Amino acid sequence: MKVKLFDESHELDLEKSVNKFLSGKNIDIFDIKYQTSISVSGGEQIYCFSAMIIYDE
Repeated sequence: MKVKLFDESHELDLEKSVNKFLSGKNIDIFDIKYQTSISVSGGEQIYCFSAMIIYDE
């Protein structure tokens, strides 16, 4: 069993990264965990979109 982590600042970037990882691979996906977080730094909102894929090749 393996784990692949993704972390992006925009949800569409996360979608592209996950789709790129999955394309053309013959893997068995056990689970996908998704999380969104937000923080403020210097008055600016910072978003974090992350995903973890648990899979086997």
